Amino acid sequence: MKKTIYIAITATALLMGTGCNKDFDPKIYGVLTEQNFPVSENDFVSLMMSCYIPFTNTWTYSLYASNGNQHPWYIPAGGVLKQFDTTSDVEAPWVSGVWNINYRQLSEANFSMCRYYSRSVLEDARPNNYPKTREVTRFTSVIGTIQNAPATKISEERKREILAEARICRGLQMYNLLHVYGPVPLIVDPEKVENSEALNNAVRPSLDEISQWIYDDFEFAAQYAPENQSEKGRFSRDYAKFMLMKHCLNEGGHMDGWYGKALEMYRELNTGKYRLFTSGINPYREMFREKNDFNCEIIAAISCDPSSTGNLKEGSMNPFAMLAIPNNAAKKDDLGNDTPFSVCGPGWGLTFNVSPKFYDSFESADLRKESILTQYYTTTGEWWGPAEIGKKSEWDGYIPYKYPAETATAPCFGNDFPLARWADVLLMFAEAEVRQSGAAPSSEAVAAVNEVRSRAGLGNLSPSKTDSAEHFLDALLEERGHEFWFEGMRKVDLIRFNRYARQVRTTKGTVPTHQYMPIPDYAVNEASEIGKTLVQEFSRDGWDEDKAKAEAI
Repeated sequence: MKKTIYIAITATALLMGTGCNKDFDPKIYGVLTEQNFPVSENDFVSLMMSCYIPFTNTWTYSLYASNGNQHPWYIPAGGVLKQFDTTSDVEAPWVSGVWNINYRQLSEANFSMCRYYSRSVLEDARPNNYPKTREVTRFTSVIGTIQNAPATKISEERKREILAEARICRGLQMYNLLHVYGPVPLIVDPEKVENSEALNNAVRPSLDEISQWIYDDFEFAAQYAPENQSEKGRFSRDYAKFMLMKHCLNEGGHMDGWYGKALEMYRELNTGKYRLFTSGINPYREMFREKNDFNCEIIAAISCDPSSTGNLKEGSMNPFAMLAIPNNAAKKDDLGNDTPFSVCGPGWGLTFNVSPKFYDSFESADLRKESILTQYYTTTGEWWGPAEIGKKSEWDGYIPYKYPAETATAPCFGNDFPLARWADVLLMFAEAEVRQSGAAPSSEAVAAVNEVRSRAGLGNLSPSKTDSAEHFLDALLEERGHEFWFEGMRKVDLIRFNRYARQVRTTKGTVPTHQYMPIPDYAVNEASEIGKTLVQEFSRDGWDEDKAKAEAI
């Protein structure tokens, strides 16, 4: 079958950032055929770079989306912050819900409306990421094309490197889809990309099967991806090791030997190359400022351009501040002093907010909560604080100011969005050790957690939190919440600890309707039309118990 590629993106077209300009230069070509593309090493690299598109940070991208609304995975609508933080115990339920009743439901961890979202639309009210399953097929096609590249066009060593990058992208795509929907139908064999029977096999794989597919991609990349990348934002061997460690920790409860693999990746990452960022009076707060992008703690990040407007053809942007700053926030307070919003002014509304109960769970001396603002001065000349939350305001939580607005280029800013930090490696190591042994933590595991706590201005864990595996894991879950809020991993963590329903019930006052988002009706119906049964809902072992305990609170 003759293949036609309608869009090819050059190696400089990844909208994730480079050294000086912080964005790759996008070049869009016309119709390309297998006779004229790819025919050189640069062409194969360009084809691989197209796999990065879902991991840029723009308002939208149109590849394979019928209406142009296939969004990336991060801050904009439908990204991991909306999926994994908004729906967790981090964010308060949007009780007033002035924008859309469906968004209110999402903030309450009510996924029942997600059965009805349209075919490709992805927005705050209808966070449909299911069409991204097609992207996995595209990645598989790209991988197959690179695998078949003749030695006369590209060396075996270079081929393995770009294959590894493509497989990081595919593994990450599958990883995110798994944690949104549970196992979903995917094509990972290049020989089946144009096989009608495989394309119509709209049946969920087992959890073990999809876990192994993801493992295989990250494991290959952990061996062959470039150790260093000259362009900021491209994925490296260390990022593959990080994701393999995280994936093995998530799935180690049902995959033999995977906790040991997570510990192996820790040893390979623990070379002294990375360390906790400790500069400034409050290093945690300073770490997320634009001037400290790609600091000593960062293993991987979405490199954001402060001049970007979020347009597809521009560099990646970080719109978090505009989605977290109230729309009546003043630049100056009642004494004429600059507020935290002195540069950018009011935002669009508190699309992202922090649950007051989650805020109250921090220890009083914890420096990390200084990035959460509990009061602000309004454009109407009033101080609004906890007493006004949910009463005078249109939102129901505090202001998350983790990615501060430092430029006047609203709605987008230049703070990088972290994908992998050394603090996460330390806490994952401690957890993997205890999960593997089932015993109280070693002194090394305790020291790893205490190192993270020390950076936050806190003392060591008390003996009562380290005297057993159970107590230590409870402390780790709390520590992870306070360290990684609004970094797109909270719901994943809560599910791994089998505490999702209970934590949401305690902080939001609601019980999640599902552990994972149901697959949309249209996909289930399409499968039925070709004689397949696509099970709409999925949950892991332990969910019924967790939900029952939550309902009893």
